[in-house]
Amino acid sequence: MLETGIKGYQEFTVTETDTAKVHKSGTLDVLATPRMAALMEETAWKSVSEHLEPGMGTVGVKLNLEHLAPTPVGMKVWCETVLTGIDGRKLTFSITAFDEAGKIGEGMHDRFIIEETKFQNKADMKKQK
Repeated sequence: MLETGIKGYQEFTVTETDTAKVHKSGTLDVLATPRMAALMEETAWKSVSEHLEPGMGTVGVKLNLEHLAPTPVGMKVWCETVLTGIDGRKLTFSITAFDEAGKIGEGMHDRFIIEETKFQNKADMKKQK
């Protein structure tokens, strides 16, 4: 059952494939903002996935984040989320990202609960128009 207060946690060690240079968001060998955003979304959806009915999932619809500090290759990063709001099918998460030196990002993220097969079929129909 979905309730506010559900927490999520994911971590990884930054590699060359996670850098701004590789993600085309800059020229440096530091954690790319798009990679941090992906970690934030992953942490949020995984935190609630086991609380949904079979066949149901969530899709991200809004991500408002600040990337506060750089993280070099080789350093561990992690993300913590808290489900702070439920409004019908809309879920709102508070998100914070850290590395071993401290906070590196924060923001808010909205996701909508969807029926996965129906959603996928609707998306696939776009190719047939």
